[in-house]
Amino acid sequence: MYKITKIINNNFVCSVNEKGEEIILRGPGIGFQKKSNDIAEESKIEKIYSMSSKSMLNKLQSLVDNIPLEHIQVCTEIIEDIKLHLNKKLNDNIYITLTDHLSFAIERQRLKLEYKNALLWEIKKFYQTEYQMGLRALDIIKDRLGVDLLEDEAGFIALHIVNAELDTNISDMMKITTLIQDILELTKNYYKIELDEESLHYERFITHLKYFGQRLFQNKTVKDDDFQLQKMIKTSYSKDYQCAEIINNYIKEKFHRELTGEEMMFLTIHLKRITME
Repeated sequence: MYKITKIINNNFVCSVNEKGEEIILRGPGIGFQKKSNDIAEESKIEKIYSMSSKSMLNKLQSLVDNIPLEHIQVCTEIIEDIKLHLNKKLNDNIYITLTDHLSFAIERQRLKLEYKNALLWEIKKFYQTEYQMGLRALDIIKDRLGVDLLEDEAGFIALHIVNAELDTNISDMMKITTLIQDILELTKNYYKIELDEESLHYERFITHLKYFGQRLFQNKTVKDDDFQLQKMIKTSYSKDYQCAEIINNYIKEKFHRELTGEEMMFLTIHLKRITME
């Protein structure tokens, strides 16, 4: 049983759950002719939105009051589909960021003002699973709304998904994508080889770089703990460590940050693995 605390519009109301946390209820006519302290009709509840903070809940309230209901319904369906097939924890903020983005993209398509995605090639390469989910999302939008968005939007959706996985923002995700591409180019130039993009070690390296990029742009660091192991890695894999130093110099020059010994060690190990193949 949910007591209404605020009416957003005919289809959205605020309430609280059994833990006393503020939530938003969605359903056709759930707020029609209702007022605060009325009980929401459970038969009308289609979706319960629970956000991790008051500010996020306020943003969601503002969003649902300003974009078409069908956009919210379709975007929620897309996010639930992503959660089901991706099997990864996503930041609830995706209900705000992706819904806002897709509603705007649908409106831009109507006005013939669609954006090109300058990072589409990199996104397809580095975030393959998330990109496939982006393509699924485009199919859902076409099926539900009759709107045919460009493939570029699948790339933008993929960035929003990775953003929700890493708990960062879309601007940082674009920087991380460029960072990964630059590090791969430095690596290929140093070893003078092409990397096996189908290998497990390559996939692990990309994953490492994603989380490394997240730490870099959120000003987080990995603590230096095992100095003996770091010294052993530096000595045993001296060629790979030199490549890590080139990458470190690039980071210092471009982002004015320096890798810790622990980061250098992890980077060296990944470089060794992907070049052994």
